[in-house]
Amino acid sequence: MSNPKTQITCPNCGHCFYAEEALEKQLLAKLEQDYQQKAARQAEILNQQRAALEQEKQKLAKLVLDQDQLIKHKVEEEKKQLLEMARVKAEQGVAQRLMALEAENKARREENLKLQKMEVELLKRENQLKEEQERMQIEIDKRLFEKQSVIEAKVRMAETEKSELRFKEYEKKLQDQRKLIEEMKRRSEQGSMQMQGEVQELALEDFLKIHFPFDQIAQVPKGVRGADVIQTVIDPLQRECGKIIFESKRTKAFSNDWISKLKADQVDQGAELAVIVTEAMPSGMSRFGEKMGVWICSFHEVKSLAFVLREMLLRTQSVKVAQENKGDKMELIYGYLTGVEFKQRVEAIVDGFSELRIELDREKNAMQRLWKTREKQIEKIINNTIDMYGSIKGIAGSSIESIPSLELPQPEEGEDDD
Repeated sequence: MSNPKTQITCPNCGHCFYAEEALEKQLLAKLEQDYQQKAARQAEILNQQRAALEQEKQKLAKLVLDQDQLIKHKVEEEKKQLLEMARVKAEQGVAQRLMALEAENKARREENLKLQKMEVELLKRENQLKEEQERMQIEIDKRLFEKQSVIEAKVRMAETEKSELRFKEYEKKLQDQRKLIEEMKRRSEQGSMQMQGEVQELALEDFLKIHFPFDQIAQVPKGVRGADVIQTVIDPLQRECGKIIFESKRTKAFSNDWISKLKADQVDQGAELAVIVTEAMPSGMSRFGEKMGVWICSFHEVKSLAFVLREMLLRTQSVKVAQENKGDKMELIYGYLTGVEFKQRVEAIVDGFSELRIELDREKNAMQRLWKTREKQIEKIINNTIDMYGSIKGIAGSSIESIPSLELPQPEEGEDDD
């Protein structure tokens, strides 16, 4: 059993306290004061060690400097001796070399005189041959010119007779070529526009098949009346939730007749929603939106709009199942889908998707640059720290405290040496 605590009452204020607690506080204060004094002494000892280390470092630096100066002085003396020896040998060799060169130059001067005389003779012979060749060339050119004049006169007369017929023939061919070029240009422009439209249609079909693999994506064949692509939305329970028809256009101008035709196709297909994907927007519309009950957007915008419209059909189907046999609710849903609020919500969701995608790409690029910069900075700091620690450790030896993270790992206790 523990000893009961001794309770003491103050005679002045009547406050009660335990004598053990008061003694414990005094002991803690004493221990804290002793600890602070020891810490101060340890700090003083550490400062003295640092000062001694700095003095040793300065002595070592001075010793290294003195050694460098001594080595440099010895190198300079040896260099002077070698230069003197080389100068003496060079003077001896130069005298012998001069005598040999003098004899060699004399022989070469005599040989050059002979070669110069031969060169003069060759130049004279060469000039004579050139003069004879020029006289022969002038005579040949004169005869050729006379024959050429006669031939050119005959040819000129024959060409003059044929020129009129050739001119007529070339003029006829030129007219035919112009007509052919205009026809080919017209066909090329027509085929290019058709090909661009088909490319966008195929890209739209591929996008829907990739992102909505469980939906039914059907392409209407060329020559068959109807929209270009029909998307039948299927929910996770494999129930049809409705249809979205897409019409792809890639022309320079928008036509309002497209809306009327697509609405007729919408009725034939029994589709809930209709979308026109076009490069040229109608007048008054600079971005996607709804016009006369049909959604109109660019190919870039349809990638976000398709997700939103499909989600709306899925939600409508869930409400339809929950409110089956309730006509009033269905009328409310239909009014909501065709109302302004639904249009505004779809626009807001699509804008949010687009802004999130742009912001995500921007943040991804920025973070990659930031991570790369910080990685280089951390690597540089670690390398500099390791170099500094190694230099100090090499100078001070075991008198400096070891840093475990910069030392080789020590063998664990109990391991026997091999």
